[in-house]
Amino acid sequence: MAEFSDFLKLDIRVGTIIVAKVFEKAKRPAYQLKVDFGEEIGMKKSSAQITQQYKCEDLIRKQVLGVVNFSPRQIADFMSEVLILGTYSDDGVILITPDKQVQN
Repeated sequence: MAEFSDFLKLDIRVGTIIVAKVFEKAKRPAYQLKVDFGEEIGMKKSSAQITQQYKCEDLIRKQVLGVVNFSPRQIADFMSEVLILGTYSDDGVILITPDKQVQN
């Protein structure tokens, strides 16, 4: 079991997807995302396995939640800097998003 103190270590921020493109070299279908997390955090890259529910063009300007303080992960030739949060469903991953527009 995780302790509440473990949760407090996570830095979860809202960002806006600026770029979304198919990640050709990924082992499983994925997109390469560039997400603007605002002035303090800046622009970060992420690999996201969300192709079942989303098209690239539908992701542009979508606000998402991401963990910004995990260590970067090398995925094929791409460095993923943040973990975009989602929940699993029978039809693929569904992104966790704010229900109203908020500042990055």
